[in-house]
Amino acid sequence: MTRNSQPAFFVIITALYAVSQVGCGDSGAGGRSAASVTVGSKGFTESAILGDTLRLLSNSVGVEATHTRFSGSTVVFQALSMGEIDAYVEYTGTLKQELLSNDAVVTNAELRAALSRRGISMSGPLGFNNTYVLGMREDRAKDLGISCISDLKKHPALSFGFSSEFMEREDGWPSLRSRYGLPQQNVRGMDHDLAYRGVADGALDVTDLYATDAKIEQYRLASLRDDLRHFPEYEAVILYRTDMGDRHPEVVAAWKRIVGTLDEDGMTRLNARADLNRVREAVVASGFIRETLRLDVVVDDGSMIASIRGRTIEHLEMVGWSMLMAILVGIPLGVIAAKSGAATAQSILGSVGIIQTIPALALLVFMLPIFQRVDQVPAIFALFLYSLLPIVRNTFTGLRNIRPEVRESAEALGLPAMTRMRIVELPLAARSILAGIKTAIVINIGTATLGALIGAGGYGQPILTGVHLNSVPLILQGAIPAAAMALIAQGLFEIAERLIVPKGLRLPAAR
Repeated sequence: MTRNSQPAFFVIITALYAVSQVGCGDSGAGGRSAASVTVGSKGFTESAILGDTLRLLSNSVGVEATHTRFSGSTVVFQALSMGEIDAYVEYTGTLKQELLSNDAVVTNAELRAALSRRGISMSGPLGFNNTYVLGMREDRAKDLGISCISDLKKHPALSFGFSSEFMEREDGWPSLRSRYGLPQQNVRGMDHDLAYRGVADGALDVTDLYATDAKIEQYRLASLRDDLRHFPEYEAVILYRTDMGDRHPEVVAAWKRIVGTLDEDGMTRLNARADLNRVREAVVASGFIRETLRLDVVVDDGSMIASIRGRTIEHLEMVGWSMLMAILVGIPLGVIAAKSGAATAQSILGSVGIIQTIPALALLVFMLPIFQRVDQVPAIFALFLYSLLPIVRNTFTGLRNIRPEVRESAEALGLPAMTRMRIVELPLAARSILAGIKTAIVINIGTATLGALIGAGGYGQPILTGVHLNSVPLILQGAIPAAAMALIAQGLFEIAERLIVPKGLRLPAAR
């Protein structure tokens, strides 16, 4: 029986390898064909609409393009700098105050020069200034007599909830508080869409707003006047790789056709179509192109089944590759820990335990500069590190819990150490090892949804989009398949346990 169960670990490894290969034969992530142009955007609605606009304009001149969303300014700018994407729409205030703050740029000419040193070109302004403003409920502002930011000094008990990015920006909360001398202490950082809803529900008093955001009208918020002119201008511009002028000059020319065509009211209306009327960003972008440039552009059908299929392949790639690596590394590490002295064992277990204490999002972001790319690779490696602890610890525990008399019997038979490990110890520890792998894969599937924040796709993409759009159906498009995948993985490992673990070890202990 032990001879038949011995190769079963290789069965699991082979199966996971096969899973990780789904879609890998295609040239693009998630089974997509290689695209000539890749445009990016941040996670919020306006950026996504403008990203789809660049994509559709690329398609209009016969160049295939894809659109990838990222979590925020730093990640998408890094992707552009590294050549992972070819273009996206950014704001001059963000560039000057945040992304290129070390360059101390003031004028647009200095901004262009700083970008040029990084191999990036900048278009002229698209026509609107999406600056920051502070907002609160209209009725609350009226009751307290607040119309400008300076008025907030009279109400120190007000609660503030700002987007996490605003809490750290050069032109965000720290400098705003200093500029206006604001006394408020109840200030929290949170997801921007949650902050909007918190103000609307009365849980918060003040949050940061974007000037062109349709949610200002949706939630009946009052924009407080920036009476000390703290916030800089945030003119929307297209950033693109300078070599695009040589590779696809027709695409750059198509992109520049929207320069100067979109004012604040126009951008607000586009945002309202997406946020309030629940129209897909790509459809909104295509309507803008048709009305403004008189171009007919084709928008994919965006069917739910096709979307879920693509996201499933991307998720399987992340989970499959990371789990394969975790099994190949984790089981040997657990064996070494079990066969070594206390100091070595503690060193191994302590190291993988420390990795588990790092917040998942932080670990994902740490991988970006290491791999110098923004795609699935950093996410796969982060998930691999996150999956090690259950596998290493359960392998260690399973081997250490083997009864001494069993080891002594194997030694008395004159079996070499490697043979004892292969045909006696590993089969006896198989149940514990499989439990560790099962725990790791369930954690892995859930954590992989965070990969969407760095452009890795997967089920996290519809969840991220759904949070920004306050769309429960979109959130469920990612959450339900992820939960189903975790349940299926558990079921498969229950079956694997019956195949791998000797029947006698699966029987309950006699009373």
